[in-house]
Formats: sequence, structure tokens, C-alpha cells
Amino acid sequence: MPTFTYSARDMSGKLINGTLDAAGQREATAMLAEKSLFPVEVKEAVGNTSIASLTGRKKKVNGQTMALFYSQLASLLRAGVPMMRSLTVLGNQSSNSTLKEVMGEIKGKVEDGQPLGDAMSKFPRVFSEMGCNMVRAGSEGGFLEDALERVGAFTELQEDLKGRTVSAMAYPIFLFSVGSVVLTALLVFFVPKFDMLFERLRKKGEMPRMTEWLLSFSGFLQSYGWILLIAVAIAGFAINLKMKTDAGKDLADRIKLKIPVLGDILMSLAVARFCRVLGTLLGNGVPILKSLEIAGSAAGNRLLTRSIADATENIKSGESLATPLRSSGYFPQSVAEMISVGEESNSLDTVLPDIADSLEKTTFRRLDLFVRLLEPMMLLVMAILVLGVVLALLVPVLKSSTTL
Repeated sequence: MPTFTYSARDMSGKLINGTLDAAGQREATAMLAEKSLFPVEVKEAVGNTSIASLTGRKKKVNGQTMALFYSQLASLLRAGVPMMRSLTVLGNQSSNSTLKEVMGEIKGKVEDGQPLGDAMSKFPRVFSEMGCNMVRAGSEGGFLEDALERVGAFTELQEDLKGRTVSAMAYPIFLFSVGSVVLTALLVFFVPKFDMLFERLRKKGEMPRMTEWLLSFSGFLQSYGWILLIAVAIAGFAINLKMKTDAGKDLADRIKLKIPVLGDILMSLAVARFCRVLGTLLGNGVPILKSLEIAGSAAGNRLLTRSIADATENIKSGESLATPLRSSGYFPQSVAEMISVGEESNSLDTVLPDIADSLEKTTFRRLDLFVRLLEPMMLLVMAILVLGVVLALLVPVLKSSTTL
């Protein structure tokens, strides 16, 4: 809980200064009243950050937990349970320590008169900007329960999509990792044992060139493998630092889009995410400029985000949304046309989720096909590499046996 400093007078009028822990300023004032103290000033202590604030900034809560939270809060409010009691119930029953701490502080802020959306926005690592803005719009428009339900459904859908993407790529990554370990073990521990066996062929100049290369590379790994590992670790650390800069993030997103087949899939998923977030926000009464700002940052690709920001400037000057999106080169022609139709009919909030559904279905079919082709291709590559090692060792053995 936050720590508050206070100045208060007792029954005799004596000024008393002190500190106390409370969920909010209102609770702190009530605690002073229980002690027969009349508060003069109550404020949160400077330099004392509560545990909830720290967890709100430093820890994330997984999407499935947040989807359940939004849905349960909507159900409680729809059933007529008061806001304060609903927040208390959800905080007490939560098994996630971060969310439990954050709920205690949010309850205190709401008790002090802050709107729920503003209180949630103090914890950006827990509550997304989209969720906070939808809750604000729902509170102001009188449809908070509907807004919470939509945020919960959207969060759950996004987690499902993320899970499908991760599970699709898990097996190819596993194949690559296992294959790399097996091949490295062959080169470091198995191949060097043949070096002495081929000494006679080497002296005669009959050693196959492929075998010579293999033995040289194996010897290099044995002698300097640790230097290579250190170099890879340093390179990884440098790349990680670079990726934390804006230039590094731009470069990473640009490289992703240039990967054959996979680049188009990633861009389609980013466009679908943008359309779904924008449609959800517009459907919940969030102004279009704010919706575009949030949806652009939620797209997941900085190049796409930048083109959406340019489109936002066009809207500010009275132009349509579809034109700059079409000219950016990141949006398929069919998507831009559907957005244009949605603008003309004033139905963007319903058209955009339909676009997202269509894009996601098409993209995941392409992703499934890509993964199905990738798995045998990786197996084939690994088999060719292992076969190359075996042949490089087998040919000299056969040559030695024929010359005996």
C-alpha cells in the first residue's frame, strides 16, 4: 500500500505529524478520524513508491488473466454489484500477485474520485492503452459493461492468435535446435577421431578435398570453438543493445518484412491487428484520431506504425483514411478498398473487424502451409549436412581399403 504523510490536530488542538499506510487518500483520512484526529494535510509520501506501483511498471500480467479480469468485472457490474465491491472481490480472488496488488491501489484511486479508466492507465504494464481508453469511453457513454466485455473478448482473441503463431513455429525451431546440436557434436567429438586414420592418404596426396575441409573445420572448432562462442555471445549482446534503440527496431522490422514468404505473413498479421484494434475502439466510441494513434502503436511493426501516423495527419487536414493507407504499400488493395467503402458508409467500426477476420483466416492458412513446407525442408537440409559428413569420412575409408 502507498505511504501517506499527514498533519492533523488532536482534540486539544495540538498539531501532530506522522505517516500511515492506506489504499488511498480517502482511506487515510478515515483512519485519522478513527484516531480522533482532524486532518490538516494528507498526501502521498515522496520517494515511497508502493509495491503495486512497482509491479504495475515492472511486471506484466498474461493476456488470459487480463481477459478473465475484464469479463468478470463486466459480469459483476451487469449483475448490479457496486464498483467498489466488484474491485474488492476481483482483487481478493485473483491468484496473480501482481494483479492483486494493482487492484488494491486502483480501488483506492477510484475511492478518491478518479475514473476507472484513469486509475487503470497508471499501470501501463498491466492494462493496455486500448483497454484504458475503451473503459474511459464506456464510463462516459454509459456502456461500461459492454466496453469491458469487448475488451475481454478482444484480449482473449489476441492471446489465441499469439498462441497459434507460437505453436506453429515451435516445432521448426525445435528441429533446428536439435539438428544444430547433433551436427556440432559430430564435428567436435566424432570427426577428429578419423584424423590419424587418414594420415597415410594425406602423405600420398590422395586425401579427398571435401574430407580435408571437414577435418580442418573440425580442428578449428576444437581449438577455437570457445572463442567462437564468446564472439557469438558478444555479438548477441551488441545486437540486443542495438534492438533497444529506435534505429535498431526500425532495422529489425525492415529485415522481417524482407524474409521470403514469412515477411508477407508478418505484415498481414500486423495489418489485421491494426484493423481489429481500430474497429474495436471506434465501436466503443473512442474518437478516430485517438483510435488511430492507439491502433497504430498496437500494430507491432514500426514501419506500419509510421505510415498510419502519416495517414492520421491526412485525416486532420480533412482527407480520407483509405488514400494514404493505399499509397503506403503495406495495405493490400482489397483492404484499402474495404476501408474506403466503410468510410463512405460511415461503418468503419463494423467493416474493420470483418477485414481483420478475413485477413487472419487467409494469413493463418498461409502460415500453416509455410510451416508444413518448412518442416520437411529443415529435415532435408539436416539430412544433407549429416550425409555430407558421413560421405566425407566414408570415401577415404573405402579408398584406404582398396589400396591395402
